[in-house]
Amino acid sequence: LGIPTANLPVDATISPWISSISSGVYYGWASLQLPPSHPESPSSSSCSPYVVFPMVMSIGYNPFYNNTERSAEVHILHKFTADFYDAPMRLLILGFIRDEKNYDSLEALVKDINTDCDVARTSLDRKAWVPQGGLLHPAVDVREKQGDLDGSWLVRPNDSPSA
Repeated sequence: LGIPTANLPVDATISPWISSISSGVYYGWASLQLPPSHPESPSSSSCSPYVVFPMVMSIGYNPFYNNTERSAEVHILHKFTADFYDAPMRLLILGFIRDEKNYDSLEALVKDINTDCDVARTSLDRKAWVPQGGLLHPAVDVREKQGDLDGSWLVRPNDSPSA
């Protein structure tokens, strides 16, 4: 499809909310703990190993592909220069875009995915929904670089006592 995703396990023991959330498309922020060798990894002077990017996320059964198991697929709205398999990821879901639906063609599915990405970008480009304190990766394309949202837990190191 040309739309890379991070496929996450749908496991109620890890994320209890996932079994009760409606199937559909959501948007929000994703933070990644990229390895130091990754081109988008934070600089060594950064106070956190995490970097924050906008994301759109599908939770459901992907009826176009006749899936029988529920899946969660995160598309980070950033063109990465290298893969980030197995990098720890944190998600902050802020809103719902639409219900899951089936499609008559792959073209119709891709068209809706692109619309979902546009809706997510527009929604996340509001001061109230942008994380405070310059948490965003410098390459993130949003007008508001400093916002009102407390997203500090997105970048808090794992060894923090309040994590």
